[in-house]
Amino acid sequence: MCMTAYEAEPPHLKVSCCRQTVNLFKQMPYDVKTRTSSVQLKQYQADALAVLRRFFEEARMAGPKNAYETITKESDYADRLGRYGGTYRAPLADLPNVPYVCLRLPTGGGKTILGAHAVAVARDAWVEKDYPLVLWLVPTKTIRSQTVEALKNAGHPYRQALDEDFDGRVRVFDIADFTHIRPHDLRDHCCIVVGTIQTLRVKSTEGRKGYAHHEEMEPHFSAVPDATPGLEKLEGGGVKFSFANLLHIHRPLMIVDEAHNAVTGLTREMQTRVNPCAIIEFTATPRPKSNILYSVSALELKREDMIKLPIMLSEHDTWQDAVTGAIANRASLAEAAKRDAAYLRPIVLFQAQKKNQEITVEALKKHLTDVEHLPDHAIAVATGDQRELDGIDLFDPRCPIEYVITVEALKEGWDCSFAYVFCSVSRIHSATDVEQLLGRVLRMPYAKRRRTAELNRAYAYLSEPSSGTSARALTDKLVAMGFEEDEASDNIEQIQGELDGKDSLFSTSDQPPPSFRHTLSVTPEALSALKQTQRDGVTVRATGGGTVEIEIVGPVDDALEKVIFSAVPKAERARVAESFEKYRKLVRSQLSPAEQGATFEIPRLMAELQGELEFADTDVFMEDHDWSLLNHSPQLDEHEFTIRETARSFEIDTDGRHVTYQFAGEEEQLALNVDVAGWTPEALVLWLDRQVRQPDIGQGELIKWLSELVGHLINRRSLHIAALMRCKFILARKIRDKIGAIRQQERKSVYQQRLFTPGAKVEVSFDATFSFKAGMYQDQRRYRGHWKPGKHFLGPDHVPAFDGADDGEEVRCAQALDSLPGVKYWIRNVARHTESFWLPTATDKFYPDFVALLNDGRLLVVEYKGAHIADGADTAEKRTIGELWQQRSNGRGLFLVVERRLNGRNVYQQLMEKIGTA
Repeated sequence: MCMTAYEAEPPHLKVSCCRQTVNLFKQMPYDVKTRTSSVQLKQYQADALAVLRRFFEEARMAGPKNAYETITKESDYADRLGRYGGTYRAPLADLPNVPYVCLRLPTGGGKTILGAHAVAVARDAWVEKDYPLVLWLVPTKTIRSQTVEALKNAGHPYRQALDEDFDGRVRVFDIADFTHIRPHDLRDHCCIVVGTIQTLRVKSTEGRKGYAHHEEMEPHFSAVPDATPGLEKLEGGGVKFSFANLLHIHRPLMIVDEAHNAVTGLTREMQTRVNPCAIIEFTATPRPKSNILYSVSALELKREDMIKLPIMLSEHDTWQDAVTGAIANRASLAEAAKRDAAYLRPIVLFQAQKKNQEITVEALKKHLTDVEHLPDHAIAVATGDQRELDGIDLFDPRCPIEYVITVEALKEGWDCSFAYVFCSVSRIHSATDVEQLLGRVLRMPYAKRRRTAELNRAYAYLSEPSSGTSARALTDKLVAMGFEEDEASDNIEQIQGELDGKDSLFSTSDQPPPSFRHTLSVTPEALSALKQTQRDGVTVRATGGGTVEIEIVGPVDDALEKVIFSAVPKAERARVAESFEKYRKLVRSQLSPAEQGATFEIPRLMAELQGELEFADTDVFMEDHDWSLLNHSPQLDEHEFTIRETARSFEIDTDGRHVTYQFAGEEEQLALNVDVAGWTPEALVLWLDRQVRQPDIGQGELIKWLSELVGHLINRRSLHIAALMRCKFILARKIRDKIGAIRQQERKSVYQQRLFTPGAKVEVSFDATFSFKAGMYQDQRRYRGHWKPGKHFLGPDHVPAFDGADDGEEVRCAQALDSLPGVKYWIRNVARHTESFWLPTATDKFYPDFVALLNDGRLLVVEYKGAHIADGADTAEKRTIGELWQQRSNGRGLFLVVERRLNGRNVYQQLMEKIGTA
């Protein structure tokens, strides 16, 4: 139900060219016949929703401001938010307790699919209605119509997400059709009304309609008292039957999808009329005071294969040269696409100038056909006046379109992941709408990394007279699309040969690898033998006159040198050997140990399961662990869950924290302890089963446990079923927490049993290792401080960013490690990265901060802890598992928790003592 990687390519689908439909249908596989989604959330999407759920749960107990500031001040989230962090600001002056948070995702991150999932998160954790009303605001009419179309389509991933969360009880309405909403829709369905900020403004035609009286809406207000506060009245008295009043009564959840002014653009009167219960905004470029709760980096999108990066930049003196380069690049990509497992047809997106300028759409198309000799059928124009893409399926293998010309129209709702090359005939710093158009070429086809490296990149051909101007401007455009500035500059690469000089944006970017060229005279037999040595990085070219040129890019291993040396005539061998020796020195000076092909491996911790050694992983232990929820008490005592009634409210206590519900009137108060049709213990159990269902607990087992839990609350603690039904969402939340605590108890038990009991069979295996290698952290931000480490395995320019400041404690620990005479090389081990080294803990995985290879062949694993956490339970658990790894390594591995100062010794002295150096 979101953009995701998958094993099989999706079937060919007939779709229209719009932002939601084209791109997501091609990125999200599902069975067309059964309409059963086969997708799952990307990790960053799941993490964002988890934080959102936690915010609402905390807000229910402590209020939005306290919840927001508690979460965002935690070190992990504070580091992630960076400059986006801050104090909470209530967005609605007259509704200060309405929670409002923003999730920031760069272009291509799947904001709309997150919005679909966020509805159920808010329902369970804040709204606490089975079927909430949702007001879904988007920036433009075009996006509005496309969103409605996608949400109504039962086969679309957006709708599939909603149907799964609401058991298919979902109704979707364009805001212009609000009179079609019936009371039973709101009672029995999650109703989603899609609009724009303009549709809520009284000055607009649609806005006036929303505030007008409509007799056909009378059924919604038949039971609403005339004296209900906050509702607009008719001139003669009585409640106005308006959409605005309907919103006010039902308090919609507002989902804001890039509609920046949807909150701040509402007047105080309009805010009060809409009366939202909560606001969730999704954007790439948040405005100030947006209460950013979670920020996703562009590198995370790249890591999940959502976008093409880096952007390969080519600068040209004239627009004609830029166009020619873009066309040639597309031809090269088309050849690469033929080798891809899935169908791809790379497309060039040209941005022409407006009608009053020189290179208009007509002038550019004439150049393409008359000068570049492109066939007319391969070109499509998509502007406000010419809609040549309407009704065209660009993903159809029979579609001939390879070039699209636009000016700015594509900024609204056009996406095609086959777009690879962006070419602007204008100066990029002055061109408008570049951000929107550049974003069109970033999305990855099928949200899956392609086999050919060229197809994992995007390309920009720009016309700029001065070297480096477009690079700086392009960085600014990427920042405007939601990239951080360092992400933007790190992911723009100059196509070699097109930017000279070191005084540019790219002075810190990757340098081309060293190369070796040698020309010699050879016989035909020797030439044939040399050609057999050709492989990646090795080229043999006959240059005429009985001579041949050997070119090698990157390091030369001994085997390759031996093969080449044996094929060279004896008379040339001394000269070749001398050239190789010079080249080796060059390689050593320019390439990191990883780039030179050095090996750096660290053994895994293994444990015996069913007679076989397996990776020591608590998740794996749990799969082999026979446990039952029925072995744990389902009883909730008074400290865990209590309902207390007062004259005008009732209060729920969970673990010493409380939520207060105010009664709207006498009828609502009586319902707390009065039997209501359908409110039975059995119905509550079945509802709780759907809410707290667990993948590793059988349904029969869960229902039996829940029945005992509900029975205890009603029969032993005398809580009325009506009271329990009224607070069933908070009850479900408490039950989920209780089951989570039980599972964690079982995890701790099996973790101890498999690793630390006398009968546990544990060893460190040098046959099963983590391997560090060049390029492994290319999806991570790099350290940008002034210090240049001399022994980092990936090289001084490829050190992953440290936790904390660029001159913080962790950096100083790295400096001490780098300065140790006994260290050959070391690496910054990135937490939670798929390629990193980890050790198991009872709750999760432990990723030590550093791994080093010593000159004597031993391995040193280092975890740095600041003084404020060095004595915590978490550090103690990490120290214990690290020492177990050291014990079982038979002297080949060392583990150390380093502190800023320990028993009078600084970091350097602690490290020296550990490796045995005086």
